[in-house]
Amino acid sequence: MTDLTKLTIAAARDSLRKGDITSADLTQACLTAIDAADALNAFVHKTPDVAKSQAEAADQRLKAGDTPDLCGIPLGIKDLFCTKGVPSQAASRILEGFKPEYESTVTTQLFDAGAVMLGKLNMDEFAMGSSNETSVYGDAVNPWKVDDRKLTPGGSSGGSAAAVAADLCLGATGTDTGGSIRQPAAFTGITGIKPTYGRVSRWGVVAFASSLDQAGPMTKDVRDSAIMLRAMAGFDAKDSTSANIPVPDFEAALTGDIRGKVIGIPKEYRMDGMPAEIEQLWEDGTAMLRDAGAEIRDISLPHTKYALPAYYVIAPAEASSNLARYDGVRFGHRAKLAQGEGITEMYEKTRAEGFGPEVQRRVMVGTYVLSAGFYDAYYNRARKVRALIKRDFDHVFADGVDAILTPATPSAAFGLGEMADADPIKMYLNDVFTVTVNLAGLPGISVPAGRDASGLPLGLQLIGRPWEEGDLLNVAYSLERAAGFVAKPDRWW
Repeated sequence: MTDLTKLTIAAARDSLRKGDITSADLTQACLTAIDAADALNAFVHKTPDVAKSQAEAADQRLKAGDTPDLCGIPLGIKDLFCTKGVPSQAASRILEGFKPEYESTVTTQLFDAGAVMLGKLNMDEFAMGSSNETSVYGDAVNPWKVDDRKLTPGGSSGGSAAAVAADLCLGATGTDTGGSIRQPAAFTGITGIKPTYGRVSRWGVVAFASSLDQAGPMTKDVRDSAIMLRAMAGFDAKDSTSANIPVPDFEAALTGDIRGKVIGIPKEYRMDGMPAEIEQLWEDGTAMLRDAGAEIRDISLPHTKYALPAYYVIAPAEASSNLARYDGVRFGHRAKLAQGEGITEMYEKTRAEGFGPEVQRRVMVGTYVLSAGFYDAYYNRARKVRALIKRDFDHVFADGVDAILTPATPSAAFGLGEMADADPIKMYLNDVFTVTVNLAGLPGISVPAGRDASGLPLGLQLIGRPWEEGDLLNVAYSLERAAGFVAKPDRWW
């Protein structure tokens, strides 16, 4: 039965349709695996009763011949997605006890397609972090291990990455504001795609930075990402940034034929101090795509060096605005007041108690850059830089480039606690290869492509044209087949 959890979404879908397995058995296997994996702290709210009920309903649909791709497939849901009647805390104390009366659009679409919810997954508080160490639930732990060091699964979608890599679920939802799907996917040896901004509805997803946030799937391979993305994507009238563009069959695009495709290699991503193994992985990935028939072209994205500072002005600015609603009045945590204290003290105490240090830091930075004396010097200038970064990509794609290949992260997974007390800038540098994609609103995918000297997984990132996720997934599929990454973490938990 435990072998069932090792199935991909595609393999499980085919077996369910044939009647070789049932969703009830598949779901029970996952629930058993989750209970045995508390050491990973990936699932923070388990929902076995919901899962069993949904699995039973899925089996009835399958018997009746109603077989959407995700019918009967057990998934994990990041704690940033509102799920009706189930705690949805964004890993923050300030949303303690919050059980939404509504369902996010993404989870609604997944459940309508017959997917099964196993529970809610750990994450960095309000998606602010690169290591899953800012969560009110405690650290999520990478299933990959070196000696006795516990490693980060990355962030903010760390619980999602750990759960998929450890075969606790067949796929998971993630969100990506500056790399929060792609970086944890690279750290755990799985696949994760951030779609074009507007491809997937943000309605019912707790907001961090509204012009950057985008939900996407985290899966065991590229085909599974294609299957899950199709179910998650689509126009939503409740989200003003949702694009009214048809959703193609992404899985049908996976031919593996990339002959004649032009792959750009940006010189600005060759950074000083880049580890030799990351450099080598990038060269190996380039060779794999060339051998598959793609044309490799050196390109320039000249404003790349300004991306990280621009991101860390824009994202905190939007966060300070979005998080102003958490005041202890309507929902979530409310501080206890001393005799004589009033509404102002209640706001101050509630926010001081409810937000962790990293969230407080970003709210303060965001409030500062939006303040009257600094708005033009910081926020407006960052918006202009963002426009230049997008223009760099527009020029490259207009010049015939189909996709861009870069490293996904500047290193393999690091140890939990190794960066937590360091200069926060060191942690922010983990997003150096990924933030440009969010600033430009482009689709990007991380594919596991190798291992470092310690045996830890390393990922490569592919960046695609807007709305061309099918083409991007096909290039990723070709890279995945050439890399042949099949390694799994040794079970220690």
